[in-house]
Amino acid sequence: MVTEADLALPGGRTLHVYDTGGPARLTVFWHHGTPNTGAPPGPLLPLAAELGVRFVSFDRPGYRTSTPVPGRTVGNAAECVAAVADALGIGEFALMGHSGGSSHALACAALLPERVLGVASMAAVAPFDAGGLDWFGGMAAASAGSLRAATEGRAAKEKHEAAAEFDPAVFTEADLAVLGGSWSWLDEVVRAALADGPGGLIDDDLAYVTPWGGDPAWITAPVLLLHGEQDRMIPAAHSAWLAGRCPDAEYRPVPGEGHLSVLRHAADALTWLADQGSRASEATTGAR
Repeated sequence: MVTEADLALPGGRTLHVYDTGGPARLTVFWHHGTPNTGAPPGPLLPLAAELGVRFVSFDRPGYRTSTPVPGRTVGNAAECVAAVADALGIGEFALMGHSGGSSHALACAALLPERVLGVASMAAVAPFDAGGLDWFGGMAAASAGSLRAATEGRAAKEKHEAAAEFDPAVFTEADLAVLGGSWSWLDEVVRAALADGPGGLIDDDLAYVTPWGGDPAWITAPVLLLHGEQDRMIPAAHSAWLAGRCPDAEYRPVPGEGHLSVLRHAADALTWLADQGSRASEATTGAR
């Protein structure tokens, strides 16, 4: 069962929060992609219950009832995570995300190292200032065009979204198969995210082409990076770059998978994350 509530933040802002509840062996903050809402990943909830994982998440500012924060960066998500964790009495936690949500999870790990036990990232977007990475290289034309518009500022991005049409070329046959099958849940969160317009999407894309405000090199927790080798939306080179930047990272390029179909391996990622939480707990117990 997932409960939802609006959390009051300083300055009159609110953040829409989701929680599968406790007690649990491990709390995992789920970071949603673009454009999605922050609802915990439905296809993973049965496994989470088996593993003793509590999912906590939120709609990023600009989505649904989460107050927009103009000019927010990817790293600003750390403030949201800390606020939610404090409100729920959660000390340490793990992080998990897909697509741009993975970028937000990694930035949180960089900025909250004393609280993060592990990070599971799927199809992450590397920082825009990633040295040595051809950031737009290999992207489908529609994906690159959308993000290039963001580099020109909010007005250009808003104009782009007003005229944009879905281009199926951004997805592989494997992507379309999971969208029509095991991860059809994505349709629900995309529709909900866009119900009130593209504001959240625009804020996200503007953040992706802005420095994070935190360096992946600051991450102290173990990181798992999964990325489909056939990804046309965000090429696997982004996760490869991140793997070389994070101090304790395991990079798993997944043959035959695209941007969405990499989620077929999300259960493995969650199991890996639960294992990291168990190891951290054992290490803490052993140190007493």
